[in-house]
Amino acid sequence: MKIFLTGGSGFIGRNLAEYLKQKYELFAPGHKELELLDGNAVRSYLQVHKPDVIIHSAVRPGNRNAKDPSRQLYNNLRMFFNIIRNRGYFGKMVFLSSGAVYDVSKPLVKVSEDFFDTYVPEDEHGFSKYIIAKQIEKLENIVELRIFGIFGKYEDYAIRFISNAICKAIFDLPITAKQNRKFDYVYIEDFVRIIPHFIENEAKYNCYNITPDASVELYKLAEKVIEISGKKLPIKVAKEGMCYEYSGDNARLRSQILDFNFSPMEKSIGGLYSWYSENKAAINRESLLSDK
Repeated sequence: MKIFLTGGSGFIGRNLAEYLKQKYELFAPGHKELELLDGNAVRSYLQVHKPDVIIHSAVRPGNRNAKDPSRQLYNNLRMFFNIIRNRGYFGKMVFLSSGAVYDVSKPLVKVSEDFFDTYVPEDEHGFSKYIIAKQIEKLENIVELRIFGIFGKYEDYAIRFISNAICKAIFDLPITAKQNRKFDYVYIEDFVRIIPHFIENEAKYNCYNITPDASVELYKLAEKVIEISGKKLPIKVAKEGMCYEYSGDNARLRSQILDFNFSPMEKSIGGLYSWYSENKAAINRESLLSDK
C-alpha cells in the first residue's frame, strides 16, 4: 500500500513518517521537493505516484513560535484544495484536523462531533479547519481526525506545555504555566498507532475526535513531571483560576476501534522524560528562560 504523507518534517508528521515507513511504502516529500501551494506541482506528483492513501498533516503554523503566522487561512485552504481536486489520482485521504474546529474561544467540555457548527471559529487556524470540515461533509473517501492536545518527541519544547515542563525539570528550572486548564492530551506514540486503522478500514463517519478517555489539568501534569524527575521544583502559575476547558468526547472513536488502549499518562510522560534526558545536549536551555 502506497502512502503519501504531507507535513513530514513537522512534529506529528515526523513521528508518523518513522512509524508508517515500517508498514507501508511511504512518500513524504519535503517542501523543496513538492510545494503544496503549487496546484500544477501537486497534480503532477499525484499523477506519477497515485497513492492509495494521503495523510494530510501539513499546516501553516500559527503558534507563538511561528516564524511567519500570516496567511494561515489562505495557505491551509490552498494546500487542501490543491490535493482534493485530484481525487481521481488517489484512493482516500486522512485529514489531520483540530479541536479548534469547534472554536477555542469558547469552553469545550467533552464536545461530541455533532457539536460542530455550533460556532464558527474566530481565529484563522480554526476557521480554516472549519471550512475544510464543511467541505469534507460533502465528499466521500475523506476522514477528518480532530486532534485536541498531543505531545511527544520532536514537538517545540519552547512552547508546548508537557515537553516544556520536562525540559525545565531536566535543567532544574521552575515549571511555569500562564493559567491552569483542563486538557485532552494524546501521546504521539498512541496517535501513530491509531492511523493504520483509518488507512486500512472504511470509516463509518467522516470525522472523529482523537481524544483520550480522561482529561487532565495542566497543574496535575506539572506535578507528575516533578514526581518523575525526583526533584523539588516550584510550579509557577501566572494567573489564578481555571482557563476554558479544551476536551472532546471520544465515543465515536471508541466505537470504531474497539480494542485500543491509551497509554497511562504516567508511562507516557516517563517515556518522554527519558527521551529528553538522553538528548539533553540538543536542548537549547536559553529558549526555556522566557515564557511565550
